Amino acid sequence: MVGQSGCGKSTLARIILKLLPPSGGKVFFKGRDITAAPARELSAVRRKMQIIFQHPETALNPRMKIYASLAEPMRIQKLVANRNEEKARVSDLLEQVGLAAEHLTRYPHELSGGQIQRVVLARILSLHPEFIVADEPTSMLDVSVQAQVLNIFKNIQKQYHLAYLFISHDLEVIRCMSDRIAVMYRGRIIETGPADAVYKNPQHPYTSLLVNTFASFNDQTHQISGGPAANPGSLPAGCVYAPYCFKASAVCEQTPDFKETTKEHYVACWHV
Repeated sequence: MVGQSGCGKSTLARIILKLLPPSGGKVFFKGRDITAAPARELSAVRRKMQIIFQHPETALNPRMKIYASLAEPMRIQKLVANRNEEKARVSDLLEQVGLAAEHLTRYPHELSGGQIQRVVLARILSLHPEFIVADEPTSMLDVSVQAQVLNIFKNIQKQYHLAYLFISHDLEVIRCMSDRIAVMYRGRIIETGPADAVYKNPQHPYTSLLVNTFASFNDQTHQISGGPAANPGSLPAGCVYAPYCFKASAVCEQTPDFKETTKEHYVACWHV
């Protein structure tokens, strides 16, 4: 999912995991409506749905060493029978994310940003999740470290057959990581489809603006002028992008429905 800062990506991610209450609609996980699930049922589902936050250092207790942070979820969920099994599992998780045994005795402040992100991913994997929300997981990392972390994400996905919701405002990262792309603008999904189709043949005027901006990234004078961030109280009736769209007409005063332009490629725009 891609979109400008403040458009509602992180809010939607938290609603999907029921960290925030939805104001409307439903969220289904494996055919189960989790928005209406009772507490006991939701508790069983939560282990299968995990999130990696934009600032990974906030996810770790600064007073706990890395070993304790990795072992804690498995103890709470009773996923290991004894301490030997726990140690073996922690060692295996470290190897999968490219860390060494020496990191286990350190505190979070003694690790780099990339190392902390790997610890967070290892801790999530300890719960055997099936769906992971990655909320801009590389935005705080150096470019060279970003590539390493993204490769780990892809390898882990292949190994465990995970589903990711990968959130970013960086279209190149999204294209690299995704099978499908959804474009959000001011709280609404305006286009969705196969990654290559959305990137190479954007249909919505705002998506075209995003793609063109990244294509001319070296031009320092090129800026996105897509309007302000999401504010539900000030959203216009009809198409939310209409006030900034060169194609806008009277029909845009009505909310556009999603229509399929090519196979599995949908766009919400009256003029496509």
